[in-house]
Amino acid sequence: MTAITGRSAFLSLLEDEGVNHLFGNPGTTELPIMAALHDHPNIQYVLAMQEALVVAMADGYARASNKLAACNVHVAPGLGNAMGSIFGAKFYGSPVLITAGQQEQGHGLMEPMLYDPLVPIATPLTKWATEVTRIEDLPRIMRRAAKVALTPPTGPVFISLPGDILNATAELDLASRTRVDANTRPSDSALAQLATRLRLAKNPALIAGHEVSTQCAFAETSRLAESIGAAVYQQTVVYNAVYPSEHVCYMGSLTRNQRQVRDTLAPYDLLIFVGADVLRMSVWSDVDPLPSGAAVIQIAERAWELGKNYPAEIAINANVKETLAALLPVLERQQLASDRDVATARINAIKSRNWGVQNAQLRETASAVSHVVPIDPRVLMMQTIAAMMPDSVVVEEALTSSMTLPSFLPYRDPKSYYGLASGGIGFAMAGAVGIQLAQPSRPVVAIVGDGSAMYSIQSLWTAAHLKLPITYVIANNKSYRILKERVLPFQDHKKFIGMDFHDPEIDFVGLARSLGVRASRITRADEIVDAIREAQRSSGPTLLDVMVQDGFSAVA
Repeated sequence: MTAITGRSAFLSLLEDEGVNHLFGNPGTTELPIMAALHDHPNIQYVLAMQEALVVAMADGYARASNKLAACNVHVAPGLGNAMGSIFGAKFYGSPVLITAGQQEQGHGLMEPMLYDPLVPIATPLTKWATEVTRIEDLPRIMRRAAKVALTPPTGPVFISLPGDILNATAELDLASRTRVDANTRPSDSALAQLATRLRLAKNPALIAGHEVSTQCAFAETSRLAESIGAAVYQQTVVYNAVYPSEHVCYMGSLTRNQRQVRDTLAPYDLLIFVGADVLRMSVWSDVDPLPSGAAVIQIAERAWELGKNYPAEIAINANVKETLAALLPVLERQQLASDRDVATARINAIKSRNWGVQNAQLRETASAVSHVVPIDPRVLMMQTIAAMMPDSVVVEEALTSSMTLPSFLPYRDPKSYYGLASGGIGFAMAGAVGIQLAQPSRPVVAIVGDGSAMYSIQSLWTAAHLKLPITYVIANNKSYRILKERVLPFQDHKKFIGMDFHDPEIDFVGLARSLGVRASRITRADEIVDAIREAQRSSGPTLLDVMVQDGFSAVA
């Protein structure tokens, strides 16, 4: 063992855990870490302008890399600023190690400026939260935190770092990292039972969830759908690219409208949820989205999700990729020639109404209104997808304007799309930075609503500072249109108080330029393709402020 400072031990432990970016916004209590970074050049410090952005960038990095991400925020107010973004990381299951500087132990007793106990603040939204009270415990805590964050179901963790711990020197054994192999599969008897149940289904459907993406199980899920002739839907909340859109069995996304989902799923007698949330909704409805009589099967690494809201006839707590890889040979051995004929007949029926057919119909509908000004949001989605480079990654948080995006955007790999997991807006502007850093060879297109963009507009500075190839497409309807959409059916009135940005209008072009980002405004649909192509050819970030229909201009 050799003598080492707490701040240097902290950074050395991060390096050994595989961290090469530290997202942060420093304050006085973080100055020891900032001083030590000089001696740790393998860690790139990524400066963001507010703590919510710091965590969202780390969250994006974790989502796109499937690796541990690290970020550092500032004492109690900074951790408070970050809580909305931690909420988002929790829902996605992002392995983010969040640390905050804390006042020196003992000094907190005096309740100095900015002080509050940090662990109780972080605990509700993290897998584990703790404070280092002895420098000798720092290695064990750091190693445990990384292990907890990365062990499925993955998620954020929090460590409070008092200043006296960071500035202290001690002889420390930094130990070594632990990785838990959680790539489990069910027992042989469970696989046989599952295969038999699948064969007995009269009209099965798969609901694919975000674990299919995080575990890179496109191929296995597609093979299962083909084997039993099942229609495939995306889970109700679109976290990421969960299934290859152009596959013959894919039907598209389920909505978060209970009646629509119930009607969509009514023809199916067996619903197989693969790594998915089970019909997670938004606002209340007196209609239950699960059709009566439909049986439920669940395969997921999140035990809490199994049977949470609906009883599962079969519930398997295991890795989806390993489970499907083990299930497919069992299913194929059980199947008779008549089973394969039935599967083929089901697939032939699906072909007439699958995602490809819907996509062609939607493109025809959108093309018919491509001349309309302000731009129809469907046209913006269609033109944006048409203009993008083939290897582009889409980050989306445009809510009403992007409702048709999953119907236009073909998911071709599990790392090609990231959506709003938690429902709390503010992720995309900052998350795009982390996602691009995690996939540096791929350009990023962030499609963001004007309301969402204003939650984290300062992210543009970081994108410009790092010269990242991100194209920000702002769907600007000068309002919180999603709230207007809900006022009419739920409150039965047309008084849109606090939902418009008309007076004064937000100058996104001016904002972007002030933060070092090229920007221009688009008012006609025929300008979109050239603008996006030019943006993607350029070095560094670009913002396009696209004026889209409000949808309520005729409402008094």
